[in-house]
Amino acid sequence: MTPSAWMEFALFLGLLTVLTKPVGLYLGQVLDPRGRTWLDPVLKPLERLTYRVLGVRPDQEQDWKQYTLALLLFSLVGCLFTYILLRCQAWLPLNPQALGALSEHLAFNTAVSFTTNTNWQSYGGEGTLSYWSQMVALVLHNFASAATGIAIAGALVRSVARSAAKTLGNFWVDLIRCTYFLLLPFSVVFAVFLVSQGMIQNFQPYTKAKLMEPIPIQVPVVNEQGEAVLDAAGKAVTRPGTVDEQVIVQGPMASQVAIKMLGTNGGGYANANAAHPFENPNPLSNFVQMLSIFALGSGLTYYLGRETGNQAHGWSVWGTMMILFVAGVLACAWAEARGNPIHQALGVAAEGNWEGKEVRFGIFSSALFATITTAASCGAVNSMHDSFTALGGLVPLFNIQLGEVVIGGVGAGLYGILVFVVLAVFIAGLMVGRTPEYLGKKIQAYEVKMAMLVVLVTTLSILGFTAWAAISPWGLAGLNNAGPHGLTEILYAFSSATGNNGSAFAGLSANTPAYNLTLAVAMLAGRFLMIVPIMALAGSLVQKKSSPPSAGTFPVSGGTFVLLLLGTVLLVGALNFLPVLALGPVVEHFLNLQGQLF
Repeated sequence: MTPSAWMEFALFLGLLTVLTKPVGLYLGQVLDPRGRTWLDPVLKPLERLTYRVLGVRPDQEQDWKQYTLALLLFSLVGCLFTYILLRCQAWLPLNPQALGALSEHLAFNTAVSFTTNTNWQSYGGEGTLSYWSQMVALVLHNFASAATGIAIAGALVRSVARSAAKTLGNFWVDLIRCTYFLLLPFSVVFAVFLVSQGMIQNFQPYTKAKLMEPIPIQVPVVNEQGEAVLDAAGKAVTRPGTVDEQVIVQGPMASQVAIKMLGTNGGGYANANAAHPFENPNPLSNFVQMLSIFALGSGLTYYLGRETGNQAHGWSVWGTMMILFVAGVLACAWAEARGNPIHQALGVAAEGNWEGKEVRFGIFSSALFATITTAASCGAVNSMHDSFTALGGLVPLFNIQLGEVVIGGVGAGLYGILVFVVLAVFIAGLMVGRTPEYLGKKIQAYEVKMAMLVVLVTTLSILGFTAWAAISPWGLAGLNNAGPHGLTEILYAFSSATGNNGSAFAGLSANTPAYNLTLAVAMLAGRFLMIVPIMALAGSLVQKKSSPPSAGTFPVSGGTFVLLLLGTVLLVGALNFLPVLALGPVVEHFLNLQGQLF
């Protein structure tokens, strides 16, 4: 790493550390229905009006079943609403490019993707979605899914902080307050900053520029429904074509990018995502976008410590996340800085692996962005992960498979790491021969079962769908690379979908009925089959009476706890995914050393 890279990394870690406390304090005000914020004079009347219109009683709390049911019904209605909008896109306003409606399977995949905060895209944004679809169908979920994640985290923290209670809060209150007092004002400020850096925000039709030298290409053949036509071998049929003009995207981009980063959504307005010069104009915008991805998730760890009355515990959870994060950044940056092992074997002088990276950002910023976006279940990318070296691409893949608990998505990262905390204190209890306790609450069989359900759902979805696709014609037809790299493309897709990340190894052609449907099911499993047992865990914990710590209580702060939690996260990830990782990126690396490419 160069001195400038070390400075950038140190500045990022320093600013993140400084922001963690004030963001956590503000989150505490937002997640407390009686909390006062500096935005109350402006937004409090709107909050009260919203409660009145929706018939919500803010003083009436819900138990875990009522809270979860409200969340599921809200998500279902939002998903159906988005599906209808995407299917009717051709007849809706703000469509200057006259883009047609999405196919049934693509609309379903996209609606599920944004409902679950995954933001996986089997399409190119600027060539598929109108301004209306971007602003209404997708941005609605960028706010709602992020607010939902924070609400669940708040409910789980309350379950630990309260003693012998029955309720966890009110889902509608948490949702509305997170949207009005947190995500909306922060996004407005962030969007203004992005516009100041050169990001576009308009409603103009796309600009067309004539090329000085036309480019011959192979154009995929599509049917009347816009689906790719396949030959007898299952490969896409193409025809010769020529590109003689460049279409330059326009539209309301800054407002999209602000919430996609703050809410760890990640869906790109343009197909190139944060590598596009409009979505990410310069190194300053790149740095601030990276910081914004981690800001709220980092603050939630401080909120955890403050609400539970054990700030050292909150910092210990944060410290565990940072150890995993720093290790991931250094490993990914090292692999990309070394470059292609085949070039090294040939004695070719090369300054690292530049394939698929923006020269505006360089190798280290690309590796840093890749680690951040997969550690935080964001999915935005400023470089193409499919072009990383085998070991460099292993890092973002493994980040996702760990459950994206290294900061994680807003809310999702905190409730994900707390699942591992439950497992860690259970292991500690077994080691010392005492009933496991977490902040004064006994961890018994029911809590461990719910925690294990979360881990098993993730593993079953990722490995099950990957195995199915790897032996099926529909799965192999989407590959652009053979061998272990092709396996990694499939594995990354279902890891990203289940982990609600949304980034991709771009070599996979996933806009087919089979991939769109299976990926959508994986997204639903990764979001809601995890949320239900987590809420059940919260419902059990909130009813337990807190007891003061005794001499035999395992401390949930300090170096010993950090090491135990770290080991639990790594052990679960290694045991579940090490075999398939060995068959994918690890084998690819050793074959690269032998001069073989895929």
